[in-house]
Amino acid sequence: MPKVEITIPEQLEMRIARMVEEGEFLNREEAIEELLSAGMRAYQASGPTDEDEEPGLEDDGMMGHEDEYVF
Repeated sequence: MPKVEITIPEQLEMRIARMVEEGEFLNREEAIEELLSAGMRAYQASGPTDEDEEPGLEDDGMMGHEDEYVF
């Protein structure tokens, strides 16, 4: 499985750590993988569906932007 290194706000890290401590996930890696997958599913479900949009933009998503993401 590919490895990805990210920097997240401390508040988000604390929320993930709390979820692990409360037993919602086995560890941080599982928590981040599950939360990222859920975010991707939500994005796909509510993402662009208009056929008139420029081709290829739906594949780019938010990659390359320095926006913060909250799950």
